[in-house]
Amino acid sequence: YETHLLRRSYREDGKVKNETLANLSYLPAETIQVIRESLAGKHHVVAEDCFEIKRSLPHGHVAAVASMA
Repeated sequence: YETHLLRRSYREDGKVKNETLANLSYLPAETIQVIRESLAGKHHVVAEDCFEIKRSLPHGHVAAVASMA
């Protein structure tokens, strides 16, 4: 069993103390990774906001069937 805790460290009377802010253990692994990267300073964007599909070409099995026809 793995636990993922969101914690902060601070000093009180010259001693280092930890405070647990949240238990992230119930979240999916992908979400935990995004949170970890965000706290490290990486920026994330939604792909739909940055790209617009102008047209789509057939590929894979669709292209094979189209070329056989």
